[in-house]
Amino acid sequence: MTYQKEISRWLSGSEKNAIKLLQRLIQEPSKRGNEGKAQAIIVEKCRELGLEIDLWEIGDETLRNHPRFYCDRTNFSENPNLIAVKKGSGGGRSLILNGHIDVVPEGNAEDWDDDPYSGTFHEGRIYGRGASDMKGGTVSLLMALEALAALNIPLKGDVIFQSVIEEESGGAGTLAAVLRGYKADGAIIPEPTNMKIFPLQQGSMWFRLTIKGKSAHGGTRYEGVNAIDLASEVLAAIKRLEEKRNANIKSRLYENIPIPIPINIGKISAGEWPSSVPDKAVIEGRFGISPWETVESAEQALERFVSEINASHEWFQNKPVELEWFGARWLPGNLDLEHPLLQAISDEYRDALGSEPVLEASPWGTDGGYLSNVGETPVIVFGPGVTECAHEANEYIEVDKMIQAAEVIALTIINWCGIKSD
Repeated sequence: MTYQKEISRWLSGSEKNAIKLLQRLIQEPSKRGNEGKAQAIIVEKCRELGLEIDLWEIGDETLRNHPRFYCDRTNFSENPNLIAVKKGSGGGRSLILNGHIDVVPEGNAEDWDDDPYSGTFHEGRIYGRGASDMKGGTVSLLMALEALAALNIPLKGDVIFQSVIEEESGGAGTLAAVLRGYKADGAIIPEPTNMKIFPLQQGSMWFRLTIKGKSAHGGTRYEGVNAIDLASEVLAAIKRLEEKRNANIKSRLYENIPIPIPINIGKISAGEWPSSVPDKAVIEGRFGISPWETVESAEQALERFVSEINASHEWFQNKPVELEWFGARWLPGNLDLEHPLLQAISDEYRDALGSEPVLEASPWGTDGGYLSNVGETPVIVFGPGVTECAHEANEYIEVDKMIQAAEVIALTIINWCGIKSD
């Protein structure tokens, strides 16, 4: 039995409610450390849907002592994780619907046409920080669940809705949910994929390189060794390392992605005085992790690179480049292209939208790596948001895409979890 027409009709009739819910969520700025008020709106909605609520503050010793805990936050109070379960009758496959409530800072407010937290609705789009990344996707999840409830569709498998904190800072919220025992036969994360389906996810981690030179007066700079010049040599070598690592990636899902696993240099600092030769330069960056490699093997790749440049460069033999890993990390994810979850969501995409889905690899990390690597839960990333504007000024989401994503997800829930027979 198919419920496609009924679900599509119900969602179309509920568009105004979806807009209002997303506007309320955007209007509660949920930057890191301030997720509680927006989370309360999600809790209220889950209670309306009759879901079983598990609300708790993360940060216990089990989480902090876990080898995959990468988080510098010390206080999680009043900013809880939320799990809400729709219990099935039994005998079906379970499905996690994972969204994050935290958003990145708004940046310069003057770059926005409206207040970053206005939730302005204009010409089919809702604007505001978090609209695409990923409160719009979370609304799609909730509307999918509400459609199933409104149409009294009896599922066999459990649906585990998650609204977690700390995704933007390394995934501690989802890791906490996994360690609390929430695992499933599959998972969908509605990050802003432009309605593409991502079975592969890039991981990443932050690194710091310290390069030491020799100070001197700027008038006799030839008596010193400029750490900025040395850093330039290291940056050129990093470019070559990036080319080498990416040359080995042949998957068709990367055909439209020019650099599958970038090494991004995000920050450089050097020197204290214009008339002095700087004796130290510090480079900080993001090291991309292939979906097919582990965090440890990626670490070893950069560590080998630093060892090789230290051994081959005359100056660095005496004053070696120092490597430090710091800050957040995102684990990679890799779902087999023949996996039944990918087949299920692809089939329902075709039924709902009447076109062939586009499969690609995610250009960024998600919480999916925690679900798959730690929770052993297969993951698909699929959502309605606009990737290009996710962290930009005037972030927005198209309402019709949000409704379409809800339909695809609702049908996938039915396909995956099964329907109880009379």
